[in-house]
Amino acid sequence: MNDKTSLADPSADAAPSAAPLRRDKGGGPVAGKGGKPGGPAGRKGGKNPGKRGGPAATPAPVTVQPIAQPARMKTRHWGLVVSFLLMVLAPFLATVFYLWTQASDQYMSTTGFTVRSQESGGATELLGGLAQFAGGTVASDSDILYEFIQSQEMVEVVDGEIDLRAQYSRPWPRDWAFALWPDATLEDLVWYWQRIVGISYDAGTGLIEVQAMGFDAETARAVTSAILRESQDRINALNTQAREDAMRYARADLDAAISRLKDAREALTRFRTRTKIVDPEADIQGRMGVMNNLQQQLAEALIEYDLLRGTTSDTDPRLTKAQQRIDVIRDRIRIERQTFASDNTDTGAVGEDYPSLIAEFESLTVDLQYAEETYRAALTALSVARDDAARQSRYLATYIKPTLAEESEYPKRWILAGLAGLFLLLIWSICALIYYSIRDRS
Repeated sequence: MNDKTSLADPSADAAPSAAPLRRDKGGGPVAGKGGKPGGPAGRKGGKNPGKRGGPAATPAPVTVQPIAQPARMKTRHWGLVVSFLLMVLAPFLATVFYLWTQASDQYMSTTGFTVRSQESGGATELLGGLAQFAGGTVASDSDILYEFIQSQEMVEVVDGEIDLRAQYSRPWPRDWAFALWPDATLEDLVWYWQRIVGISYDAGTGLIEVQAMGFDAETARAVTSAILRESQDRINALNTQAREDAMRYARADLDAAISRLKDAREALTRFRTRTKIVDPEADIQGRMGVMNNLQQQLAEALIEYDLLRGTTSDTDPRLTKAQQRIDVIRDRIRIERQTFASDNTDTGAVGEDYPSLIAEFESLTVDLQYAEETYRAALTALSVARDDAARQSRYLATYIKPTLAEESEYPKRWILAGLAGLFLLLIWSICALIYYSIRDRS
């Protein structure tokens, strides 16, 4: 019998080799439960020999898998190990070696400043935190400085003072990752400027903090000092431009006011020359005085006439003479009245009716008064602009002078090494997962 059969059912061999019936001392069968060999128990078993006393059926054999052998390294496993060495361990060791042996120490210098205004300082202090919502010239000047520090113009000015190419290309080519290559163009220098200069700007308070790195502490402080100096010059230039604009606008307004005043006075002079009247109002008052005098004389003449008529006859020469005097006075009054609304010079008028003359004179007078008021306002504006130009309304307040570092802070070797190892491990893990995913699907 083979091993499979013996492992399958151990009871198969046990059935034929069942223990024989017990016998007595004489060799006969022992009585069953009933006490006799052929008793009820024996007879009952004999009636159905196939159920209990017959041989058991042999079960079907069961196949058993062989025991697993010990795991062995395969080609894909070796490939995974090699990829880990090439993609993670080797670059990480190379990064660590470069950071600790090739990378040059870098020093940090910090400066901080803000733009202040003498005119709006009190109002800004009263408003407090609301000033950031209201905005103003100070915030706009800080925005200008923030963009100016990052501009190509600033790079050119600083490069002209301290020669950035010579200072930052000294570790080249040993420290190729952090140094500047010697033949860098201006565009390359502007790109490198963003690496060595960091700017922190708070739009709410207008505070600007600048940090510059260098391969020695003096170079870093020289860069921050140059940035601070150029920022001050730019604020002064903005002040100068603002003062020149204010003075130019004030002078232009004054010139326009003077021209308007001259035109108004010339127009009034031409009016007086044409009409031969210096002041129509005074002239008409004189004429009204004449009219009043004539009216008074007419009244006296009428009274005298009435008195003569009551005491003398109609043929009295005095009565005739009184009547003539009354007629002459009335004619003169009529003529004087005609001079107010007639343009006939024969009646003594000036050639134009007085209502038109008075309207024209009043219009010219109003123009002259407006020109005089404008001239006085322009003079005041020019005086104010001159007073503002005499002082500097905006200035750069430095709250952190350029610092000089005593020890290097950069590069952050432990942080850079940890980040490099983390990203290398992530990249290798992703590549391994992609490989096994494609392998399982193929």
